[in-house]
Amino acid sequence: MKTELPPIKAKTLGDRVPRRGHWLLAGLGRVILSAMGWRIVGTLPNVERAVLAVAPHTSNMDGVVGISAIQCLRVHVKFMAKHTLFEGRLGRLMVWLGGIPVNRDSADDVVDQTTIVMREKPFWLGLAPEGTREGAERWKTGFYRIAEQMQIPIVVIGFCYQRRQVRIVGSFMPTGDMEQDMARIVQALADIVPRRQDRLSGPLRKSGQRNQA
Repeated sequence: MKTELPPIKAKTLGDRVPRRGHWLLAGLGRVILSAMGWRIVGTLPNVERAVLAVAPHTSNMDGVVGISAIQCLRVHVKFMAKHTLFEGRLGRLMVWLGGIPVNRDSADDVVDQTTIVMREKPFWLGLAPEGTREGAERWKTGFYRIAEQMQIPIVVIGFCYQRRQVRIVGSFMPTGDMEQDMARIVQALADIVPRRQDRLSGPLRKSGQRNQA
């Protein structure tokens, strides 16, 4: 896997990639990324549905970078959120932002609820496998099981603060060997430098990631 990848532009996306957003929002996303000195690099698959696995997640700034990149590319990305957040005016905002209400009584329920929604209409699902920015010891596996059930690719993305890159590391189909595939994702992210090195999750710490932003 190359360490430096060519810039990707929205117009280079394939015709099957689900699109969303106005050109004004796309322009705003580009302005924000440019002002922060960031760029998007890598290649996105030309598919209607995919799971985006974004890591490491160590700072609230990751959200600013991620939302700006989504706006810039105008890709239809959704995310999961607790169902109680979708009440009243906040609920309408959550839906507009791409939120999917789920009842988190059990991990299996969340996976099932999400796959049902994904089968209704094409979109990409964005998730942080770590589930927190506070350095989780283990990654949550829901994103993998959703991709496996749907038979759709997992797109691995990292926010590298050293290079100021939203890096599309690569994509692959889940093989069914979760342990091996998880190790593959961790290895692919080995040179991604987060904003807060001290908040790296357990799998990334064990992989030998030691660079400082």
